[in-house]
Amino acid sequence: MNDLFENDISLFPTTYNEITQRIRSVKPVKYGKTRNFVDGSVTYLSPYISRGVISTQQILSELLTQGYQPQNIEKFIQELAWRDYWQQVWIAKGEAINTDLKNEQYPISNTQIPKAVVDANTGIKALDTAIAHFYKTGYLHNHVRMYIASIVCNMAQSHWKRPAQWMYYNLLDADWASNALSWQWVAGANSNKKYYANQDNINKYCHTKQTATFLDVSYEAFGSLPIPNILQECTSIHLETPLPTTTTITIDESLPTLVYNFYNLDPLWKKEVVANRVLLLEPSHFKDYPISQKTLDFILALSDNIEGIQLYVGAFDDFIRSYAFGAIYYKEHPLNNHYKGNEEPRDWMFSFKGYYPSFFAFWKKCKKELPY
Repeated sequence: MNDLFENDISLFPTTYNEITQRIRSVKPVKYGKTRNFVDGSVTYLSPYISRGVISTQQILSELLTQGYQPQNIEKFIQELAWRDYWQQVWIAKGEAINTDLKNEQYPISNTQIPKAVVDANTGIKALDTAIAHFYKTGYLHNHVRMYIASIVCNMAQSHWKRPAQWMYYNLLDADWASNALSWQWVAGANSNKKYYANQDNINKYCHTKQTATFLDVSYEAFGSLPIPNILQECTSIHLETPLPTTTTITIDESLPTLVYNFYNLDPLWKKEVVANRVLLLEPSHFKDYPISQKTLDFILALSDNIEGIQLYVGAFDDFIRSYAFGAIYYKEHPLNNHYKGNEEPRDWMFSFKGYYPSFFAFWKKCKKELPY
């Protein structure tokens, strides 16, 4: 696993040319076969999708343009569709995704997070290595996220919410819908059963050979195991976003104003339009959904791809009261409901909107729009 993270700086470049080159370099067939392994052919595109720099539709279009047939890359398309699905759930359910969505998580012994997880000291070598590198890079393999959520929720009996916030805080691809609803899926709060992984499973996909851990048991044993000693001590974590200070910006009221934010840093959005371009960072948003300094630095670097963009730190209402504006434009997102102006749609892969109780009910509809 160490080789995967050897070059932390180059793992997530921030220039748009490098990002689009990464799209062109995707190997979707190999991805479908190896994605569950920590050294599998994953794309490292997730942070750019989450930040709205690129879209799932853009990635799919590029692959179809390259000549890939949907039936040969269906698993890859399906994984892209999961991202749109979680967003549709958020749009439909709103604040309800901050609570147990389908089932009450049970049992719960605490609403904190095991200290051993935060300290990367669980005794599960693959997970401890991954968590340590997570703090350096802002990256966690999707399978590892599930492993961590499983031992936190289903073995330490921690409620999913606070640990999910810890993970979101440190993720470069922080997307609250995908993160919160996936944690709930693992904990059985957004699924019909809990997700477990034993040591054999972790050894297989992380290329370790560890034995004699608290996970070195059969799957039948999980339902009756006591909380492992290493997971019993829990901790309160302080999560606060180190926002920059507010500075004065310049607005030309004769021009339209395009409002960008944490979930929209698309450098191609209305690129041909002469406009005021403002990256809005609202303290209230980051109080509810805090992110780390590393993630903040990442979004500021990504915003450099947007020519002439200015930074405003403050509430949207204060922003529009402080300056004279022409037309205001922004992209749709569940956290933008208080914005005023002209809302524009995001670039979805498929036309189907609304809530579906399961991903595969959603996928069954979407699949019909692929050019098989």
